[in-house]
Amino acid sequence: MTLTAAPITPERLLWEETVPGGHHWSGVLRRGTSLRLVDLQGGANVAALFYNQDEKLERYNMADTLKAQHTAHLTRGFVCYSDMGRVLCSITADSVGWHDPIGGVSNAGQVKQKYGASRYQEQRNGMYRNGRDSLLIELGKWGLGQRDLVANINFFSRIGVDDAGNLRYHSGNSQPGDCVDLRFEMNVLAVFATAPHPLDPGARYAPGPVQMLAWRSDPPADDDYCRNFRPENRRGFDNTERLFRGSGQ
Repeated sequence: MTLTAAPITPERLLWEETVPGGHHWSGVLRRGTSLRLVDLQGGANVAALFYNQDEKLERYNMADTLKAQHTAHLTRGFVCYSDMGRVLCSITADSVGWHDPIGGVSNAGQVKQKYGASRYQEQRNGMYRNGRDSLLIELGKWGLGQRDLVANINFFSRIGVDDAGNLRYHSGNSQPGDCVDLRFEMNVLAVFATAPHPLDPGARYAPGPVQMLAWRSDPPADDDYCRNFRPENRRGFDNTERLFRGSGQ
């Protein structure tokens, strides 16, 4: 179920920033903060990883997220589980309707084979960046590295399976102005890369920019849509809230 995002009131807005296509970003989103990702031109891809900022060995777990919620895609109502059974963040609004959690991330060899070479020495910021190296650059800023690179989410992208069992990319899944809202239920280190999806069939390297807007959001009530979206989610929220009970956060 998709839901167009509500306006963010000025008094709640914390900050906003635009990540150009083919770039990367990381930062801490604290419990009680929401983040809106906006596809400014259509066709963007945001490879995302999430870690417990207070104990980074706890991180987003793709397998638990999908099997606990009986799904192979993400949209409003679904939550992102850690490998400790806690909820890192919830998808509270989504105008796209389908985000890919299984397609992986592009690497240097794939980008070179598909688009050719465009090196920093000649192109500077016009170089062709790949998702894997972009994520590793950001992870390195927080004392993390290759062993911490787990399966990622690709926001704004959609893939399906054809009759032969091959994964296929759906072009045009996200339109200009489409957005997805993430509400953070823990103190989370978020790592993003805006390189093209590894299965994007486009012949030209042209990743799109993504706007980010962060704001103070209300805590999930007992009748919260994400909390009740799946029976398993109530347990996930209980596990998460138990971690913060008595901490004052």
